Amino acid sequence: MKNQQIVLNERPVGIPQPMHFSATSNEIDLSPGEGQIAIKNLYLSIDPAMRGWVSLEENYLPPVEIGEVMRSIAVGEVIQSNHPNFVKGDCVYGMFGWQEYCVVDVATPMLRKVNPNIAPVSTALGALGPNGLTAYLALHEIGQIKSGDTVLISTAAGGVGSIAGQIAKLMGCTCIGLTGSDEKVALCLEEFGYDHAINYKTCNNLEDKIRELAPQGINVFFDNTSGHIADSVYPALALNARVIQVGTAAIDNWETSPSGPRRDRYVLTKRLTIAGFVILDYIAKFPETLAQLAHLFQEGKLNYKESITDGLENAPMALTNLYEGLNKGKQLIRIC
Repeated sequence: MKNQQIVLNERPVGIPQPMHFSATSNEIDLSPGEGQIAIKNLYLSIDPAMRGWVSLEENYLPPVEIGEVMRSIAVGEVIQSNHPNFVKGDCVYGMFGWQEYCVVDVATPMLRKVNPNIAPVSTALGALGPNGLTAYLALHEIGQIKSGDTVLISTAAGGVGSIAGQIAKLMGCTCIGLTGSDEKVALCLEEFGYDHAINYKTCNNLEDKIRELAPQGINVFFDNTSGHIADSVYPALALNARVIQVGTAAIDNWETSPSGPRRDRYVLTKRLTIAGFVILDYIAKFPETLAQLAHLFQEGKLNYKESITDGLENAPMALTNLYEGLNKGKQLIRIC
């Protein structure tokens, strides 16, 4: 059978563009070996982390090689199985890549079944998947959030930020969101329950605005951006604040040293705790956390939005658009 794939054909400097990828078609044997399953992908995830995956800069995963299928989390349907715990028709989640079909070992890290009776299967890539897990675990394990905290979240209307804001509100926190358009400001306030939201692109003085909204300081900074956006947040952090470094979306290029204010003095005088969050460090906590997220979803306490683009061939442009902030919620590719 022919398997349509998107491979990396050139290593980008900065934001990946469609020209850095190419479409290929190869024969695939869908007869799984012992302990394997064959999968037809249904939805592919488009994530900010992908820029790091295609870079040679030091990262938590090895870089995608030139000519290799682009790494991606996906949800698919089992079409053949050679393992007793999986049957044809099961819905599964895992690192299946930008392609139509794949054959994987069931022992592959992160592979799990998805229950379509709980929520649409696409949510396994967002609110009830990596985005929800990141939001919940980062806030609890590193942020140590508690009722009364003031929490500031960058990319507040995105796939992770929108869930993080809702979880923080459910914990009794005051939530401030930073986002890049008036439309997304409205989403933060009206759909995701933020107390305040700021369009950082049109705000005359972001640092002053944050201080105005949080006169006692920010207790937890959920940082998806780093860069110049974070530079405006650090002066407004409270004593003993916790900073969760979840992403660095505002840095165009890590191959040259980003310029910006030094934050060391704030770390010292405010006694800040700063830690990076990588979801792969918390795999053991996934089942319990996913159960919590599913419970919130079923109770109607977790809103989510998806930006769905049809067609595997459109995955590279969807990734570029993600960095331009054109998505509203979790960005997905639906394989037609």
